[in-house]
Amino acid sequence: MTPRRSAGPGAPTFTERARRQQIIESTIDLISTRGYPATSLSAIAERAGISKAAVLYHFSSKDNLTRATFAQVLEQFGAYVTERVEREADPLDALVAYVRAMVGYQQANRRHVRVITEMLLDDEGGTQLKTPGRHDTGGRWQALAELLAAGQAAGRLRAFDTRAVALAIGGAIDGVVAHWLADPDVDLGAAAEELVTFTLHAVRAPA
Repeated sequence: MTPRRSAGPGAPTFTERARRQQIIESTIDLISTRGYPATSLSAIAERAGISKAAVLYHFSSKDNLTRATFAQVLEQFGAYVTERVEREADPLDALVAYVRAMVGYQQANRRHVRVITEMLLDDEGGTQLKTPGRHDTGGRWQALAELLAAGQAAGRLRAFDTRAVALAIGGAIDGVVAHWLADPDVDLGAAAEELVTFTLHAVRAPA
């Protein structure tokens, strides 16, 4: 039986795509529980129930595999937030949706948060989080700054430096989530609502 092939010459087959996804999911499991340094190709192969050679067939090195894993996690995270923000026509409602989505996704995907943290800590010998601004994954502050600028243009938000405020809001979200990661008893849903209130008080235009 010939494997089902995606459209286009040279495109991976359905089976190949499924195998790659299985390997990535195994990588997420291991990085989120053991940490990046302790996640070897052999351990990933064992978790996926395949040989190390099979892993290397799809991803030629650990670096390529973990980069693909990191990229997928960020893409899914970004798509989740974007979808919820774009549902809202009012800039203030869009900002509220952003804060709730940022926290909500991480609450529902704890493994992904661990992967992001582990990958950032390991990057370039563990220096990325020590360098100001280098921890901002996927241009996150820029996207939020654009959302804030749109609210200002619509007259819904007061005048302020959108970059500074975007960084402040992002830092507040990161701080709350980091505390929740260290202490799972934290009510992250309630914390998200406090972040919404905090954000609205900080940016709303005077009545």
